[in-house]
Amino acid sequence: MLEFTALLAVGVASGALNAVGGGGTFVALPALVAAGLPAVTANAASTVALLPGALASAWAYRKDVVQVGTTSRAALTATSLFGSALGAGLLLVLPSESFRVAVPWLLAFATVVLAFGRGISRMLSTAIGHPIDLSARSVLIGQFVLAAYGGYFGGAVGILTLAFWSVGLGLDPAKGNPTRIVQLAAIYGTAAALFLVASDVRSYPVPVLAVLLGAIGGGFAGARLARRLPARVVRGIVLTTAVAMTVLYFLRG
Repeated sequence: MLEFTALLAVGVASGALNAVGGGGTFVALPALVAAGLPAVTANAASTVALLPGALASAWAYRKDVVQVGTTSRAALTATSLFGSALGAGLLLVLPSESFRVAVPWLLAFATVVLAFGRGISRMLSTAIGHPIDLSARSVLIGQFVLAAYGGYFGGAVGILTLAFWSVGLGLDPAKGNPTRIVQLAAIYGTAAALFLVASDVRSYPVPVLAVLLGAIGGGFAGARLARRLPARVVRGIVLTTAVAMTVLYFLRG
């Protein structure tokens, strides 16, 4: 009972963190490993458990979703679905150790881009004489790569997505956050479906259910809270989360 309650709290924190700025996987994954799940299974289980929370957040954000550049929302979501399927398939057939070595560096890159992305975008725009504005094709290619990463290892995919949109399109992280959570739900959805069918996630129903239930409440409440926060505060939460996760993963490495 104590373990279930602790994992329930982990789910609340993970769902809320995903809703506000990203990084819920980095709370859920270590907790599931500590609960006795093998590392790769815990990775898959965290995706399954956090999906309902992402869907709850997407529902709460539904009126605030914006278009990413000139790319249609339908095309962006379809790309996230297909990219996630590829990444989830790779997780099921390939060892994950080599990819995990790269995670701290990916996080560090995302943190730098989030912190200085808009300034970098302005500097590059000044240097080339016109604003940076990625084409719809370029956005979809980048989104496919990010979705594949998210399907394989979901940690920080939302932060990387905001970083990509910030530099490539000058999109403010706070304004893009609702769209990020919708794409996160699409990525989690495809990956979770594959993991439920082809992995051993179903062998650990109690810890997965505990995180899942907590993430629903945390995801909805976090999204409602984020919608009321000033854009500056949301940007600060996103950046603080990114910095904390980067430091923690370098320390773990």
